[in-house]
Amino acid sequence: MFFDSHAHYDDKAFDADREQLLGSFPEKGIGYVVNAGASFASSERSLELADKYPFLYAAVGIHPEHAQTLDEKGLEWLRSRLSDPKVAAVGEIGLDYYWDEPDPLIQIEAFRLQLDLAKEAGKPVIIHSRDAARDTLETMRTEYGKDRPAVIHCFSYSKETAREFLDLGYLIGIGGVVTFKNARKVKEAVEYIPLDRLLLETDCPYLAPDPFRGRRNSSLNLPLVAARIAALKGLTEEEVEEATFRNAKRFYGID
Repeated sequence: MFFDSHAHYDDKAFDADREQLLGSFPEKGIGYVVNAGASFASSERSLELADKYPFLYAAVGIHPEHAQTLDEKGLEWLRSRLSDPKVAAVGEIGLDYYWDEPDPLIQIEAFRLQLDLAKEAGKPVIIHSRDAARDTLETMRTEYGKDRPAVIHCFSYSKETAREFLDLGYLIGIGGVVTFKNARKVKEAVEYIPLDRLLLETDCPYLAPDPFRGRRNSSLNLPLVAARIAALKGLTEEEVEEATFRNAKRFYGID
C-alpha cells in the first residue's frame, strides 16, 4: 500500500479523467493521498476532493508564487479551514527564488504567517523550497522551531543541506526526480537520509519518474520511485513502501 504525501489532483491536467483515475486507487494499492493547496482556489478544490474521497486528505496554504495574495482576510480564511477533520496540513508554503517575483521579503512574510498559523492549529507543514535553502532553514529555525512536524517536499538540495533539515527534526519528501539520470545530488541525499525520515510523493501532475518523464504524473507511478529508493539504500521495494506508508500516516496524524 502506498501513501502519496503530496499531489495536485485539483490541477486542470486531470479534468478529463479525474473521477475515473482517483476511483481506481484503492484497487491499485494507493492507500492515501494528500492533495496540497497552492492558492486559495486550489486549497478550496483540495477540500472538495477530500470531502468526496475517503482516502484523500487536503492541505491548505499559499505557495510562495502567490505570497502577495495573503492578507489578514486570507489568513482568517485559512484559519477557518484548519478545523476541518480532512485538513491534514498547512501547505504548500515556503520560498521560491527561481523567479524574480514575488519579492523575497514578501515571500518570507507569507511563509512566517503560515508557520505561525500551523503552530496555532497544531498542524504539520509542507515546505516548498527552491533555490532558497539558506533562507528556508533560517526561517524554519527562528519562526517554527526544532522537532515540530514539517516535510521538505520535492527535495532538491545536497546531502549536507538534508542533514541540516534532519537536525531540526524534519522529514524529506522524495518523488520522481530521484529516477532522473542527472539527479546526482538527490540520489546522494536519499542514500544518506534514514528511511524513517522519508516520505514518498509525486507532486503530480508534475515530475513523472523515468521512463515517463515529461508526461502527466500520478500516484500510480509511486512504485517506480520506491524501487529507485530501494536500490539506492540496499533495501527491498516492500521495505520502502511499508516504511514510507507508516511515516506518512504518523506525520499527518491519520489513524
